[in-house]
Amino acid sequence: MHKLFLAAVLLALVPLTAARAEQAQPKPFDLSFTAVDGKTVDFTKLRGKVVLLDFWATWCPACREEIPGVVKLYNKYHSQGFEVVGISLDQDKDAMLEYADIHGMMWPQYFDGQGWDNEISSSLGVRELPTMVLFGKDGRPIPSSGRSLDETIATALKK
Repeated sequence: MHKLFLAAVLLALVPLTAARAEQAQPKPFDLSFTAVDGKTVDFTKLRGKVVLLDFWATWCPACREEIPGVVKLYNKYHSQGFEVVGISLDQDKDAMLEYADIHGMMWPQYFDGQGWDNEISSSLGVRELPTMVLFGKDGRPIPSSGRSLDETIATALKK
């Protein structure tokens, strides 16, 4: 199904003492960009919401398989404080916009036309698609811990 990109959370997988646990907490994620609709997306302003950062492309078969599930989760949880932010690795902006519109991807999309050289995905080390990162209300990545994405989102929204 999906893969959660959680390089920033690898420390969470190592048993920690209570004193080190606070130090090992990843910093809240900080990203700001102008989406294709002209609106600013600023992760610091999304604090208090659960956010799924979705790296995808129209040419990626696995991404196209995942999108209906992400749309379903968005529709199910958006009114409860769940947001999705897309990072498109497409090179054809019109094709990406048309695909997003047809498939009900109503969330903001980042597009720079650079494909695998996409500024955001490259800076975060994304090497495969689809890649998804879920952030809690505090802006920190949430490990999936083997639960379904649906269950993980529902739990994060209750915190």
